[in-house]
Amino acid sequence: MGLLAGVALGVTALIPAGSAAAGRPVNGDVVGEPSARLTPAQLAGQRIIYSYPGLTPPESLLAHIRNGEAAGVIFFGENIASAAQIAGVVRQLRDAARQSPVHAPLLLMTDQEGGLIRRLPGAPELSEKQIGQSAQPVSGAVRAGTGAGDNLKSVGMNLNLAPVLDVVSVPGNFIDRFQRSYGSDPATVGKLGSAFIGAQQKTGVAATAKHFPGLGATPVGQNTDLEPVTITSSLGDLRARDEAAYPAAISAKVKLIMASWAIYPALDASRPAGLSPTVITSELRGRLGYHGVTITDALEAGALQAFGDNGRRAVLAARAGMDLILCSARDVSQGEAATQGLVGGLRNGDLNATAFQASVRRVTQLRDSLS
Repeated sequence: MGLLAGVALGVTALIPAGSAAAGRPVNGDVVGEPSARLTPAQLAGQRIIYSYPGLTPPESLLAHIRNGEAAGVIFFGENIASAAQIAGVVRQLRDAARQSPVHAPLLLMTDQEGGLIRRLPGAPELSEKQIGQSAQPVSGAVRAGTGAGDNLKSVGMNLNLAPVLDVVSVPGNFIDRFQRSYGSDPATVGKLGSAFIGAQQKTGVAATAKHFPGLGATPVGQNTDLEPVTITSSLGDLRARDEAAYPAAISAKVKLIMASWAIYPALDASRPAGLSPTVITSELRGRLGYHGVTITDALEAGALQAFGDNGRRAVLAARAGMDLILCSARDVSQGEAATQGLVGGLRNGDLNATAFQASVRRVTQLRDSLS
């Protein structure tokens, strides 16, 4: 995707923390339309995905949405009692968004991979592993993509955090155990993933390829959700196996790519992929030529325990080239902390203003495409 033409995000948003103007709209900061003027918190909020506990969105989340300080919301099983209930929640969130000075649609998402990983009942009922092992895997992937898109669209959601493009090279690891991979052949994974992507996006629901550059070589018993993980594959193996499924997804115009939280010493020995400019800016955007939206995995993941609090993690992710920050701890204060981290990073120069503006433009274009 290219950048949204005609959008200006002035560096005047970078207001010193003690300034009297810090809470007021900033002249020239517009997203989507000239009438939308953004405060620093609103500007940062265009990159934040919130989550919440239970079945009812709290007033604090609704207030952030009404104030134009949120890009979207992720839903989990604990948020969903029935299709009718979650459809009502989606309407409530959209009603709040209509009061916002930012008129781009909210990104309303969940993990509807298929098989064991589903937040909504129904399609896709088969897992990626089952599809990969079936007699007609391509048609199975198409049915799964269409089913996932239709299912999410029926309750008002517009983004699926699927498909998984991890190429399994360590049988029995947490990707394989939960049947989340199409298989161990990169060409097959790329073909089936792109079939899913194309079919789902035809329904109007954005797809997300994950977890770049790949979690298929994760050692058995390890999980980035719980702890730091290091994948010691050589650069040649990473590119020939793990990353090899992504060109097909990019050719299929996948709207988002999610980065892994594992560390890949062949690319960057010191930081997880989603915090690494080498992985995101150089490898994904540079070598593979991806121009769409990037999104982090869960900001609260155990793999990030050495990288500071939520605000600091958000800054490191943004600096690496991640457009959207996924705050999925089911706690609105997590999104608030990430927002404040980004605001602080802009004020103190820790984040590049031009790159920040480019991320917001990519996100805005994505949101506008789902209207």
